[in-house]
Amino acid sequence: MELHLSLNSPSRGIQLSSKPNSTVLVKFSSINSISLSLENKIRRRRRKISSSSSVVALEQPGGKMVVELVGAFNELTGRMSHSSLVSSRLLFKVLKLSIPILHSLPLLPDGRSPLSKALSVALILADLELQMDAEVISAGILREVIEGGGGISIYQLRDRIGSTGTAHLIHESMRLKNISSKVVDDDALDDETASALRKYCLTYYDVRAIILELVLKLDTIRHLHYLPRYKQQMISLHVIKIYAPLAHAVGINHLSLELEDLSFQYLFPHSYIYVDTWLRSHETGSKPLIEIFKDQLLRCLRSDHYLTEMVQDISVEGRYKSRYSTMKKLLRDGRKPEEVNDVLGLRVILSPRPDIEHVEKACYRAREIIQSIWKEMPARSKDYIMHPKANGYKSLHMAVDISDNGGTRPLMEIQIRTAEMDMLAAGGTASHALFKAGLTDPQEAKRLKVIMMAAAELAAVRLKDFPSRTNHNKGHAEIDERNRVFLLLDKNGDGKISIEELMEVMEELGAQGEDAREMMQLLDSNTDGSLSSDEFDLFQKQVDIMRNLELRDVQYKTMLNEKLQMEDCDGMTQVHSEEQLIVNDQEDQYFGSVVERVI
Repeated sequence: MELHLSLNSPSRGIQLSSKPNSTVLVKFSSINSISLSLENKIRRRRRKISSSSSVVALEQPGGKMVVELVGAFNELTGRMSHSSLVSSRLLFKVLKLSIPILHSLPLLPDGRSPLSKALSVALILADLELQMDAEVISAGILREVIEGGGGISIYQLRDRIGSTGTAHLIHESMRLKNISSKVVDDDALDDETASALRKYCLTYYDVRAIILELVLKLDTIRHLHYLPRYKQQMISLHVIKIYAPLAHAVGINHLSLELEDLSFQYLFPHSYIYVDTWLRSHETGSKPLIEIFKDQLLRCLRSDHYLTEMVQDISVEGRYKSRYSTMKKLLRDGRKPEEVNDVLGLRVILSPRPDIEHVEKACYRAREIIQSIWKEMPARSKDYIMHPKANGYKSLHMAVDISDNGGTRPLMEIQIRTAEMDMLAAGGTASHALFKAGLTDPQEAKRLKVIMMAAAELAAVRLKDFPSRTNHNKGHAEIDERNRVFLLLDKNGDGKISIEELMEVMEELGAQGEDAREMMQLLDSNTDGSLSSDEFDLFQKQVDIMRNLELRDVQYKTMLNEKLQMEDCDGMTQVHSEEQLIVNDQEDQYFGSVVERVI
């Protein structure tokens, strides 16, 4: 089969055509026009930015530093689920210290700036899925300051930022960085050794330091393109055998899945393409299949009068089976791809009304609704509500046929449970996860789970990071997220930023006082010699616009580089042949032996 991707007609977009051959080809007959178009977009955006009179002053070293400081702080605190004034001060202090140092360092081998890498790690840590506190986020930024050759020690950092906890996390994570070096010979990294290393990490290291190191590993494996293949595979082997299970052990499943899939892609590229191609073959249209079924099920559940009388809230979660997990199942059970039944999965979570006595009835009603939508496969249905597992787990499991229009698709797995059942299942996840990470003693796993939770609670108490947007400090009933930077710059609390306060920040960022005067003249619209909160808010909005434009520039440049790399001398790029889509026998055998031991 031969596939051609044509870019001749911009108005019609990308087109695919097939011919009976054994090679998949992608054609970029107008690659030069694509390059020119992307470059022109970048130039237009640059002209748009430069047309603002304010950019002249902001292009001065001090102005650019302040833009980075304000933009990075707002983006990080915007992603954090909650942040107290104490944690905001710590993060602001760390950014003031780090930005000038990271700006002075050379580009990294992968082509990124050290500041870009540090902020990338910090943003992952700040995301709602991880919800790390300010100490961990600060440690993620400062790791790059130390490792990048910033000429500052952990002890100096501790004194400069006034946070022993952050310094401790940096120290712990740097010890963890070299954990795989305890294996003298890479050939000795068998499953028993990897399990022992994971158990060692969970027993002797701060769980927040473990999470920080896992995020750093994720950032690393996302940017391995510049390394030779053998180094990519060595790093990926360590990740898939030590760090991915470790992520599962601390309850960060989404991180574990991405680490596994990226490692899988580098270690067994042909197998990865085979699985990825098969999984993508079930997609229809631009909207992911799982989203279509999730929306369909949620509508049907909410429209059922009998169910809504019993529950006050209904939610449906969806997930795809990862590429790595799919391949393990194919090899472990010797199944054909179409026999893998849980590629797609939905979870229905019901919150019963307080006055409902038998909450299980809501779950059974939801099952009846699902049976009216799709054909259930009774052989794969399990009632863990009527017959709970030994650990108390309760849920309804069912598999349904989602094939339509004569086409065949893998079965979709659906779980139905109440919010209380889901909470209990999540509470038990830590013990199960620790078991998968190599801790087979249930009591030991339970003890480590308690330690992990205690460490997180201690950090919350120390930084006063409770999920509340109310802060009574200094008489403020509520501190607006965008007003945090202004309050941190307004050190004397008089409600305005003076030239002296602005110059102090500039000097901390390594800029000259003259830059502060130029910036003050630019932003001080009423010429009273200071910045009000409204004037500073206008500046923050401009910072947001500039950062968004710069982000789009990076995206356009990335697209351009990808297109240029794909073009060969005759304008045709061979992506994959049909023979290559068949997993290489030797690779399959080796992968199978690895999977048997991992499982």
